[in-house]
Amino acid sequence: MTSYRLETAASPEDLARIAAQTIASHLDLALDQRDRAQLALSGGTTPARAYALLGQEHLPWERVDVFLGDERWVDPADASSNARMLRETLMQSGPGARAAFHAVPTVSLPSPDASAEAFAAIVERICSGDPPIFDLMVLGLGDDGHTASLFPGTEAPAVRDRSATVGRGKGLERITLTAPVLSAARQVIFLVSGTAKREALQRLLDPSESPERTPAKLVQPRSTVLVLADSDAAGGVA
Repeated sequence: MTSYRLETAASPEDLARIAAQTIASHLDLALDQRDRAQLALSGGTTPARAYALLGQEHLPWERVDVFLGDERWVDPADASSNARMLRETLMQSGPGARAAFHAVPTVSLPSPDASAEAFAAIVERICSGDPPIFDLMVLGLGDDGHTASLFPGTEAPAVRDRSATVGRGKGLERITLTAPVLSAARQVIFLVSGTAKREALQRLLDPSESPERTPAKLVQPRSTVLVLADSDAAGGVA
């Protein structure tokens, strides 16, 4: 059974600072053990400030491969693009700009299915293992219990025979890593912020919760999952 360790920050600003420091620490450890480190990051509003701070950390970023756990099937210049968010935060300036960013190919290909296939090939080329192993997987948590683009009531959470697939949620088609890849990471961190996420966080931490209702429960690494949450999200969690 998956085990979780919850750490609570007093505010969203504190959460961003703690998240940046924690991610940097894990990357530093991975780079001590291997020539390169593979990092997968979530999109969304919660982690953007953390990524801006992370990009200022003095690490050998030229040895870090950065991926997105999921991406909307939109132009990379679109305001809703996770790739654009990373370029404007982690890779905007400072040391983090030296990282190798392997963006999800989107509208340059004819369909979301073609994009998912191409992204899977990139991940499998750079990450060792079957399924591919990331050193660190940073995930968000939706108020409906989704993570990456594994939305409840859709086909994507059940896909186990490939590294990436098409996720559909909130009116958009998306490209997402699959549950086996999320679970293969050496370390998984969830970043959770805001009162709207409180119930979803309670469900994530509940051993009896169904993965069908809360697909984030499908993330089942061998190591303890670290959950970093602000006090608004963690309030009321037993």
